[in-house]
Amino acid sequence: MKAIYNLLQPVDFVIVAIYLAILIGIGIWVSFGQKKNKDQNLFLADKSLGWASIGFTMWGTNVGPSMLVASASAGYLSGMASGNFAWYAFIFILMLAVVFAPRYLGANVSTLPEFLGKRFGENTRNILAWYTLITILISWLSLGLFAGGVLIRQLLGFDMWLSVIVMVVVSTLFVIAGGLKTIAYTSVFQMLLLIAVSLLLVILGVSRAGGLHAIYEKTPPHFWNLFQPNSDTSFPWLPILLGYPVMGVWFFCTEQSMVQSVLGAKNLKQGQLGANFIGWLKILDVPLFILPGIICYVLYPHTDANEAYLTMVTNLFPAGLKGLIIVVLVACLISTIGASLNSVSTVFTMDIYVKKYNAQATNQEIIRVGRIITVAGAIISVAVALAIDMIKGLDLFNVFQSVLGFLAPPMTVAFLFGVLWKKTTPRAINCVLTIGTAFCLLAGILYLWVYPSKTYTFWPHFMLLSFYLFLILSAMTYVISVTDKKGAMKLQQATYFKSLAKPDKQVWVMWGILVAVMLGLYIVFNGH
Repeated sequence: MKAIYNLLQPVDFVIVAIYLAILIGIGIWVSFGQKKNKDQNLFLADKSLGWASIGFTMWGTNVGPSMLVASASAGYLSGMASGNFAWYAFIFILMLAVVFAPRYLGANVSTLPEFLGKRFGENTRNILAWYTLITILISWLSLGLFAGGVLIRQLLGFDMWLSVIVMVVVSTLFVIAGGLKTIAYTSVFQMLLLIAVSLLLVILGVSRAGGLHAIYEKTPPHFWNLFQPNSDTSFPWLPILLGYPVMGVWFFCTEQSMVQSVLGAKNLKQGQLGANFIGWLKILDVPLFILPGIICYVLYPHTDANEAYLTMVTNLFPAGLKGLIIVVLVACLISTIGASLNSVSTVFTMDIYVKKYNAQATNQEIIRVGRIITVAGAIISVAVALAIDMIKGLDLFNVFQSVLGFLAPPMTVAFLFGVLWKKTTPRAINCVLTIGTAFCLLAGILYLWVYPSKTYTFWPHFMLLSFYLFLILSAMTYVISVTDKKGAMKLQQATYFKSLAKPDKQVWVMWGILVAVMLGLYIVFNGH
């Protein structure tokens, strides 16, 4: 990885400089070159986003540098099995489009805590607001900055503090200047660049390996199966089939950073088509991010799996193109960090500042507070990322991803019951978000540290455990709701339950085509 820095030529730095100039130019044009009105919605891009911007923004939020490295590593070790985390997602993105989006947009909300607040009251909104803030600050921002800082440090030789600060300063300026609209416009440019560079890497790798058939012949047959036997320790089919939906609903349907661009849609149709578009983009995750790892397995069989992606770049990209990989990593980082900062700003400003402290705030005051919170969130995330870097000897990134799995069941239960079952009571949801979260975190602490699964074999697979937690919290929600007679009498019946807009015919056609394609892919990539 330092080898890339040592191999860089002046032309590589020129490419990086040109990219940054174009990116900053787009940001300036969106932020200052367009006419604004005093009532602009900085957080939701003035409700102006079309399907392409929504899809690219969601994909850009999802794709980070750690994903590029991790996907190639998984491909090197296990083949296509990890592709389930990209392709299986289409079911939950469809749920976002036809189940959640009509309710979110029909309720005219800026944040998901505000949505549940309309359904269950202010206590629920307050609990969920702090829950969302902490999750975004730690998982999306701090860990994302740490992972990105490690890569930038390895690629460019920068100190960690300089890597982290440069990333967060650029992202913060975009958010302060133009909010979600700037992020959306730059995400389109950055994701197109990501597709182009990743496709180039795959083409060079396939050519060097002698073609796709040669790659297929030189890899184990199970590399080309999405479903692995339950005896497989990494990606057994049953835990993925049952456990991934718990993560999928949380991540794609209820996570503020992912859903915010849909909330900024021009209308419901554009939001639903935007969700459909990210479903198509997720198909690209396997050929663009996992296939390089499989190719590396063929070309460089004695490589450390964690270095598969950068090994391919180092060996296949000629002088002048190595700068492109730095551009791609910067693009991914800015998209993820920018979207996360915007979400932190939105949730704090709308769900805490306006709701609890200044209900009569003008739009200009709201924008000013949002920008202050953006800077504060950036400072906190930098401090946490640098603190993580000071702890040696722990694989904190993977540990934290596991912790997120234990945070998913409460959110998934709260939103599924909140939108699908009218008799769900506020007391049930508040118990899930408080007692349920504490229970899941306790299970996570036992699983990861007290009785670690690597030592104690009585634990089920991590994703199966997440599914069991989901079942327990679902049962708890049902029991509390049916026994809470007082809560049932006071239950708010929000307008989005009474008259939901129906998806447009074009939306159903596009989703029908995508579902058919995904079923076809699952048939083709099994049975090898």
